[in-house]
Amino acid sequence: MVAGLALTQEQRELLKQRRQRLGELLPFPVLLWAGGRSPRNFPHNGYPYRASSHFLYFAGIPIEQAVIRLQAGRLELFVDDPPPGAALWHGPSPTREELAAQIGAEAAYPLSELGSFSGEALTLGVQDAATRIQQAHILNRGIPAAPDLHPQDEPLAEAVVQLRLCQDAFALEQMRTAAAVTVEAHRAGMAASRQAKRESEVRAAMEQAICAQQMTVAYTSIVTVHGEVLHNEAYHHRLQPGDLLLADVGAESPLGWAADVTRTWPVSGQFSPTQRELYEVVRQAHDACIAQAAPGVEYRELHLLAAQVIASGLVELGILRGDPHTLVERDAHALFFPHGIGHLLGLDVHDMEDLGDRAGYAAGRQRSQRFGLGYLRLDRPLQAGMVVTIEPGFYQVPALLQDPVRRQRYDDCVNWERLAQFADVRGIRIEDDVLITPTGCEVLTAALPSHPEEIETWVMG
Repeated sequence: MVAGLALTQEQRELLKQRRQRLGELLPFPVLLWAGGRSPRNFPHNGYPYRASSHFLYFAGIPIEQAVIRLQAGRLELFVDDPPPGAALWHGPSPTREELAAQIGAEAAYPLSELGSFSGEALTLGVQDAATRIQQAHILNRGIPAAPDLHPQDEPLAEAVVQLRLCQDAFALEQMRTAAAVTVEAHRAGMAASRQAKRESEVRAAMEQAICAQQMTVAYTSIVTVHGEVLHNEAYHHRLQPGDLLLADVGAESPLGWAADVTRTWPVSGQFSPTQRELYEVVRQAHDACIAQAAPGVEYRELHLLAAQVIASGLVELGILRGDPHTLVERDAHALFFPHGIGHLLGLDVHDMEDLGDRAGYAAGRQRSQRFGLGYLRLDRPLQAGMVVTIEPGFYQVPALLQDPVRRQRYDDCVNWERLAQFADVRGIRIEDDVLITPTGCEVLTAALPSHPEEIETWVMG
């Protein structure tokens, strides 16, 4: 096994079914590289290793510097045995044959023999440049960096999207485990925030809860009192009474499957009246979208539903003026909710976005140029088995609100004086992981409360 990772017989059977389905969709041989470590500064000091998600989907476990060959459901593994001196530094490692047995490979070869099996093979590029060079050498053609593809590999990308859009039992078991650990991480963050002096202390408490379960974070954590910075990765700000803290933190299971959850809470344990009013607007949008999520529903319509609920709430609060439907048509809501309602979730936190919009957008669809739709990551009908995030928000982003062009365009529908009364709200986001079922949906992260009273209770302990 690899670093304590052992696949069950049921998991190996599901992996075999994935490979068989790929063989039914694609008559060509496929080579998928796991990839290698990227150095932080010198070769022996690397970043933590993460195997290519496409490799993981068919192999099941991360095997560094390995390649698998797939054809007609048959799996062959190419990897070198560890050098004799490796045990001194890294301890005992499984042999090539042991790895092959673990993943259900019919044959195993050293990497030096890969070239003999590469004829007409399709592939998908990996993230580290050194491995892409190896791919190009073996296949004798250019392997561009993601999300670009060599034209020859387009059929493989299409087949992989078709397979990975909906999650099987193996995937859902992993994602439920990651979701449960993520809930505990957010509980730990809320409990820590009343005594913490800086954002970094809350982040540490949340990531400790994940690390204690032998998991890692699925992406760089966002833990900030500056929630208006959508991907804030700085943790030096002091926590002050009256601050809202936005935490977007998710665990990744040992086999690579992600959770992605955001909660926003008052560090002192109680929302101010203005914070609660805007929090409820976001929560109503969140709840409305989840209530409508079901097979056949267009994800774009969920986004527009969230926009409509947010616009209506802001009109009721006196921040926006006018008819909510017209405001959404004008994209006025995007001043405060500029991103999309969510994305696919799976082995990648933004699943398959290394393939660009091939997974997120149905065939024939392209991203809109509209201010209120341009950042939508998913635009296709929902299907049973999909896992998506639902994550509406409200933000006061200076780059948007102070932009002279946008202020002029929306001056007639924004009550700037009223907005100033909500200065204690920089950013609010509520995000859950949602499985589409045959009859509706299931919130995988439902154990984490979103109601403001429950949030306050968790913070107060």
